[in-house]
Amino acid sequence: MMENSLTVYNSKSRKKEVFEPIHEGRVGMYVCGPTVYSEVHLGNVRTFVSFDVIYRYLLYLGYKVRYVRNITDVGHLTDRGEDKVSARAKLEQLEPMELVQKYSNMFHEMMSIFNTKSPSVEPRATGHLIEQIEMVKDIMKNGYAYEKNGSVYFDTLKFNDNYKSYGKLSGRKIDELFSETRDDLKNQDEKKHPSDFAIWMKASDEHIMKWNSPWSVGFPGWHLECSVMSTKYLGKTFDIHGGGNDLKFPHHENEIAQNVGCTGVEPAKYWLHTNMLLMNGKKMSKSDGNTISPYELFSGDSPHVSKGYSPMVVKFFMLQSHYRSTMDLTDNALQAAEKGYSKLMDAAKALDKMEHPGKGNDTDANKKLLASVNGIIADMDDDFNTPKALAGIFELVNFINKLKAGHIRYSDITFDTFDKLKSTFIKFVYDIFGLKDEAGGVKDNNSIDGVVQLLITIRNEARANKDWSTSDLIRDKLMELGIQLKDGKEGTSWSKI
Repeated sequence: MMENSLTVYNSKSRKKEVFEPIHEGRVGMYVCGPTVYSEVHLGNVRTFVSFDVIYRYLLYLGYKVRYVRNITDVGHLTDRGEDKVSARAKLEQLEPMELVQKYSNMFHEMMSIFNTKSPSVEPRATGHLIEQIEMVKDIMKNGYAYEKNGSVYFDTLKFNDNYKSYGKLSGRKIDELFSETRDDLKNQDEKKHPSDFAIWMKASDEHIMKWNSPWSVGFPGWHLECSVMSTKYLGKTFDIHGGGNDLKFPHHENEIAQNVGCTGVEPAKYWLHTNMLLMNGKKMSKSDGNTISPYELFSGDSPHVSKGYSPMVVKFFMLQSHYRSTMDLTDNALQAAEKGYSKLMDAAKALDKMEHPGKGNDTDANKKLLASVNGIIADMDDDFNTPKALAGIFELVNFINKLKAGHIRYSDITFDTFDKLKSTFIKFVYDIFGLKDEAGGVKDNNSIDGVVQLLITIRNEARANKDWSTSDLIRDKLMELGIQLKDGKEGTSWSKI
């Protein structure tokens, strides 16, 4: 199906471009994954759901896709300059890699609950330390980094003198740039220019996660890992690099600088960025209480929602916004999404049972139906425009309902048009949008198990922290929904009552 003219919005050029992969028939896509020091938040879920749909649509078009999404388990620092994994590990009294495994498992459970496909490769930063050290050596050898007191910094001024490109992705001028990386705030006096950023950092004695290097016992800069892992699995240049808008600067800007400083070429041909998730018209924020977690959405245990919503309803809601647009989560919008999702699933089930007798005519109804089906594909070809494609899908829902009710006859449409309606509708709903039949609640056993297991994980964490109120709340809420938890020597199991 690759004859379709797919266009994508390239954040680097700030315009839509015809998608032409570097290698015909193949696509290499890298998406910045989670930093696994806490539960995945809803904004991250929105990003990964968006790129899952992009991945699925590229497969639908017939491309062979290598999708790489990393796990960040070192180097991403807090405002105080502490490694996020190390800081949380101390707080929870766990080994850093024990914490990483815990939250990686929870992340994967959440991705399964939202029915996203696993990436082709999911590398961890700590599994690529040798390659990161080698990249630092190459950047230094090319003259774009310098060592100071055991730390190594990228020389942004020298790089920009030669390439005139630092700041182009984010639209910033180098004279205005100050370190916003949060990776070296304690060492500003070591840098030649405030916009220089650390690619290797000397570790203090109390730092837990540190390794030997030619410069010091330390750890790699956060940006370095993605430069290394993307090019290791996709080559020096690849097709798509994705992530949230908040990663444009400094993360992606610094990635580009590192890659060019090392290899002389930019890593990605197209840069795709998702926009932020709002709630009730405002940016989500823990400090002012304007936030909600995925499991709170499922359970309804939040003042921001009037009830719980199934994962597929939440996913359907997400698809109603273009990945480059802000998305405003409100209870009213979720209620509307629940109704729309139910209507969509009812139409899908009805269509699945319909059979065309094999005789029909090329009437105006047939032409209109065929145009609607082709329009959905054209909408997705336009920078993966899921809200427009969904609108087209609902035109088909109305047609299906009229056909079911007898207001449109099979004789009014040809067999070929009906066959295209059926295959396109089913493929879009299930294979491209990744929706499942959970109308009115979570009905399939895999999804029930995924949601309950996530809640059991959260409850176990609450119990470990002696947060008995949260533990009891989860148990009692599940009991109200007809699900009983049983605590035993081998862990917690559940059953319907």
